[in-house]
Amino acid sequence: MGSAALAALQLRARLYALIRAYFAERQVLEVETPILSAAGNTDPNIESFSTRFSGHVDAGARERWLRTSPEFPLKRLLAAGVGDCYELGRVFRNGEAGGRHNPEFTMLEWYRVGWDHRRLMQETIALVDAALAMAERRAEVVVTSYRQLFLDGLGIDPMHASIDELRAPLAEYNIGPDGLGRDDWLDLLITHKLQPAFPRDRITVIHDYPASQCALAKIRPGEPPLAERFELYLGCYELANGYHELNDAAEQRERFKRDNVVRRERGLREIPLDENLLGILDAMPDCAGVALGVERLLMCLADTDAIADVLAYPFALA
Repeated sequence: MGSAALAALQLRARLYALIRAYFAERQVLEVETPILSAAGNTDPNIESFSTRFSGHVDAGARERWLRTSPEFPLKRLLAAGVGDCYELGRVFRNGEAGGRHNPEFTMLEWYRVGWDHRRLMQETIALVDAALAMAERRAEVVVTSYRQLFLDGLGIDPMHASIDELRAPLAEYNIGPDGLGRDDWLDLLITHKLQPAFPRDRITVIHDYPASQCALAKIRPGEPPLAERFELYLGCYELANGYHELNDAAEQRERFKRDNVVRRERGLREIPLDENLLGILDAMPDCAGVALGVERLLMCLADTDAIADVLAYPFALA
């Protein structure tokens, strides 16, 4: 092991200690939930690993899914009354391997009862700021709405622009339009035009997304209706994704079903719904939750663009 690898391990250990101290001070309970589940993630943009249980059939479903986040079991704990909680642990996403991605990585996810996404934004900023201070770095903070980000950066209103208007700034990339909808073009504008321009020493927080990008967030009525979610970037890296959490089981079931329709249209396997989650969602208290990619934060702290630099052993060497 070289000195760089040892330094990366030491940095990770320091960050874990900071995270645990941060939440202990705020009386947020650390918990541990299952890594294997009988249900997977229906998100069409995320692929799950699966495996098979060979034991007694009374133990339940033989096919099990490696979690892509601890979100669903954490929400079950919230419905059971555990209160504010967090988990720091490994998650898995199939097909995501490269210079900036590893199929196995660490996620920090936490929930605050009685909070909305805007309040949780501030706590997430404070945690990232504390991590930067640990590495003797500082960053300015810019908070903007999704709509204002597009207006300031591209002169486009993302809520009302036509698809042709959304495609125009991406003409240089020769992206074929087949199978791409409005939200796909909006995502491409962020990843290709807006995100790369975020300054290195800036925390950028974007909030109030189009309702069509609600995922597991509540939708706030209005004109236009908005998804009560946020994303936090440090430099050009997306670190965290948070929601004012939906606690309507019927609505969540419909969203899962829509995900599977998209998966089917893309030729992907449909994923079994998490009935354990849907069975308790109406009882989950009003809350906000956020997931933060630990390796992404470590990459920023270590000033590297290679995820392998912050792992003991990357996927190719595991």
